[in-house]
Amino acid sequence: MQNVTKESVKHKVVVRAQFCKGCGLCIEYCPRKVLRYSNQLNSSGYYYAEPSEETECSGCMACVLVCPDCVIEVYDE
Repeated sequence: MQNVTKESVKHKVVVRAQFCKGCGLCIEYCPRKVLRYSNQLNSSGYYYAEPSEETECSGCMACVLVCPDCVIEVYDE
């Protein structure tokens, strides 16, 4: 059996953009700076959070824990 650690698993961050209010807590608390503000507005008029393609998610779930609207999910790939 192969030894799988959290660091060896890739993670994907999904933000439900239409429900994000752009508070920025997830962006501020992400230790790897995976999230950023989008350049587009959602239907409510907010610049929502979106994953950056430059940095890999560690799966720490900090963004999920601090999001007041529960619009972020982290998945193992």
